[in-house]
Amino acid sequence: MTRKLQVPLVTAEVDGQRVQVPEASTLLEAIRAAGKDVPTLCYHPVLEPIGACRICVVEVEGSRTLVPACIRRVEAGMRVRTDTPRVQLSRRMVVELLQGSVDTSLAPDVRRYAAEYGARPERWEPFAQEGPRAKHAPKVDNDLYVRDLDRCILCYRCVRACGEEVQNSFAIAVAGRGLAARIDPGFDLPLPDSACVFCGNCVAVCPTEALVPKTQFEMRRAGTWEEGRQQVVTTICPYCGVGCKLNLHVQDNRIVKVTAPLEDPITRGFLCVKGRFGWTYVHAGTAADPGGGAEPSTPPGNL
Repeated sequence: MTRKLQVPLVTAEVDGQRVQVPEASTLLEAIRAAGKDVPTLCYHPVLEPIGACRICVVEVEGSRTLVPACIRRVEAGMRVRTDTPRVQLSRRMVVELLQGSVDTSLAPDVRRYAAEYGARPERWEPFAQEGPRAKHAPKVDNDLYVRDLDRCILCYRCVRACGEEVQNSFAIAVAGRGLAARIDPGFDLPLPDSACVFCGNCVAVCPTEALVPKTQFEMRRAGTWEEGRQQVVTTICPYCGVGCKLNLHVQDNRIVKVTAPLEDPITRGFLCVKGRFGWTYVHAGTAADPGGGAEPSTPPGNL
């Protein structure tokens, strides 16, 4: 007969409300256990938190500085305030600095936080010492996904998904410093010449469309991408016996993108190249596919 281990509970206070959470929980988990929330950008529920974006900061009584809720562990007796004027000012500055350095027009979370905290990124323009980040054309070097570095907020989600937390490909990392910092496969190589296996898991975790499926990129450019008209249909991947669940995003009776549900215990939101991109055969030979009978999308390069 096995016994369940009893995890010690820690009691803290969130905005005056007493809450108990398991020992080693983060402040973010405690805040959510109290029925509240704080904004997050670099945080992803399947990845280890790293506290890169600093938009989730909160006030902890006795702490000289604001602390990031996603990585700070709860301690017994902590008193946390999540929405003080000091916290609001800090979050507004984070959003303003992001909006002032990259294109966040397709980043719904950033835009929502900007409206919530009254961000005015233009007020920082007179203080810019190095000038705006250089503009680059989107990198379209393969048939599966596009890299638009002018939309990248350096949240590191893609790097972590490519590394030991998910894919173990280690195909990308942060290169450069300051305004020249960017996510790169090494020496500005095209993706087909890099270690990328085109699983698209970096695309799945990107919050700003800096990494985006090529179909979605092309439809946006043509003005035909309309998420409000899309339906999501859940099915099982047909390629192997693992049984990964797929969410098919369908617009005008055509699949336009494939994702995986985060809550699925098999995929946790991640897929292989076939599951994520190998769906174009569904429409092969149709009127909308003049190529007729085309093969499914396959990764370029070294696969």
